[in-house]
Amino acid sequence: MKNKKEMIYPDDFINKIIQGDCLEVMKDIPDKSVDLVLTDPPYGVGLKGKRTKNKISLQNKGYESNFEDTPEYIKKIVIPAIKESIRIAKRVVVTCGIRNMFLYPKPDDIGCVFNPSGAGMGRWGFICFQPILYYGKDPYLEKRLGSRPNGFKDTQASEKIEGFPCPKPLKWMEWLIQRASFENDIVLDPFLGSGTTAVAAKHLGRNFIGIEISEKYCEIARQRLRQEVMDFSQSKTL
Repeated sequence: MKNKKEMIYPDDFINKIIQGDCLEVMKDIPDKSVDLVLTDPPYGVGLKGKRTKNKISLQNKGYESNFEDTPEYIKKIVIPAIKESIRIAKRVVVTCGIRNMFLYPKPDDIGCVFNPSGAGMGRWGFICFQPILYYGKDPYLEKRLGSRPNGFKDTQASEKIEGFPCPKPLKWMEWLIQRASFENDIVLDPFLGSGTTAVAAKHLGRNFIGIEISEKYCEIARQRLRQEVMDFSQSKTL
């Protein structure tokens, strides 16, 4: 990959996984030049039995994060990235978790993933509501293509990705991409993790940009993207 300072949008960004601090990378992306930012920021609910202890060095920030869903982590790392996402993208969709959702910029709408059997434990029992924060205009209403739901019901468990904690189900990200973008649009994830957003975008005929600070996770995402896209292409020919 080219040195960060030599990267030029869009050629050095589109359909690539970029290792780096998302705030630094996104500085080189022009205003409203991305169709959709879709991201599931790294967080853990901080409760017994559901605590993420995956430490990763945030080199440009000068400290380590546990990826815990604390107000300090959300304010220092996640909120600036969401604000920058709103600058560069026509639409932003965030699955933020419930504990600190009110720290995020005020969304234009809130949807949800409804898990009837629960998805983790909260202070009032099993969490059945996973919020979806929407920023920008609904692309279907904007094009006068009719109204669609802003949330969905799901019972699918998180996928197991070796070396990565708690990846979101692929079907979740595919639903969100289909809901918030069209074919050939550019979909960016500033917290790419194991690469689920990139895989979903590729499946659905979108272009993707993936940004991830961890070298290890970038490699997991690249390997997963190559394998899953290959498997998906083969399944289409059967």
